[in-house]
Amino acid sequence: MRISYSALETYLNCPLKYKFQNIDKIKEPKSKEAVFGTLIHSVMNFIHTPSILSPTLEQAMDYFSRNWNSQVWESELEERAAFSQGVDIIRRYYQKNDIAKANIVSLESHFTLNLKGNIISGIIDRIDKTDEGYEIIDYKTTKKMPSQEKVDNNIQLSLYLKAFLSRYPKEVKNLDKIYVSLYYLKHGVKLTSQRTLKNLEELDNLFLDIIKKIEKGYFQPNVSPLCDWCGYQKYCPMWKHKFKEERKIDSQEINQAIIQYIEKKSEITKIKFLLASLQEKISRYMDQEGVERVFSEEGIITRTIKKTYKYDEEKIRKILEPLRKWNDVLKFDEMALKNILETFPPKIQEKIEMAKKIDKESKTFNVKKK
Repeated sequence: MRISYSALETYLNCPLKYKFQNIDKIKEPKSKEAVFGTLIHSVMNFIHTPSILSPTLEQAMDYFSRNWNSQVWESELEERAAFSQGVDIIRRYYQKNDIAKANIVSLESHFTLNLKGNIISGIIDRIDKTDEGYEIIDYKTTKKMPSQEKVDNNIQLSLYLKAFLSRYPKEVKNLDKIYVSLYYLKHGVKLTSQRTLKNLEELDNLFLDIIKKIEKGYFQPNVSPLCDWCGYQKYCPMWKHKFKEERKIDSQEINQAIIQYIEKKSEITKIKFLLASLQEKISRYMDQEGVERVFSEEGIITRTIKKTYKYDEEKIRKILEPLRKWNDVLKFDEMALKNILETFPPKIQEKIEMAKKIDKESKTFNVKKK
């Protein structure tokens, strides 16, 4: 199989999007965020292209202006905000970096890796020679900046390092002097990490597992915040009903049912809040009068006290450990596992995902009001 890193990343984010993009060959319109990111990458490449004199800040700004595309923005206000953001990124970059001192080895270098007969390709934004060794840098224009733990386990950086070592195999003995970095341009922050040979072996296994899933035809949709920027919503079973008018579906009855369901769900929520308020008012009255039952023409309300208890874990441990029964009462905490899952190496994440099994399968409705 021939596959690019961007396609592998797409599969990791959403297998169904990978299918639309790479198997069904449905063209996705380029988002304004992607157009903006491409231009900023181009500016970085312009700034660092080797020459006798490095471009000045004014020259970099001129390059940015001449290549600006006004057509992708929905309004003049949005365009002005985006353009100002680009100007801030470039100005901050010059403030924090001595352009002339950067020792560039390669810019936007293409690579291919052979992984057991599968060809993986990609492009590395930048490789620098440092005093100690080398640094591999990838530019990011995203709004959010990840934790250091996520950078330490970033798959893209691991792949780029593997590609670098395939080009310069003797550098594997100097792995402790090679750094991989994500430069978050909107924040003006570079997050740097390193890798071990074990990390690179785990990467091979992860990619081979993904390729097996693709070959087996596993293409489930994955709903995530990334859906907001996806151009395949009108084809996706998780989103396409949103575009029913475009598909000319005339279903007045089902539309009415959806409206009524959302309305009634909202009414239930309001009733719950009202009941809680009334209960609190009646309870205060009972406390004031010293009664546990109140009467009206409509009926009787009785208050009962319900107590719940929680065991003291340390006391229970001291009781059960001598009996060798403590392990029998330990509870697996899935929420805690999810919270730390992204801090594990890719191979461990994959093993944990493979350990999941279906416990119950049911259909529930969740309402999100506009």
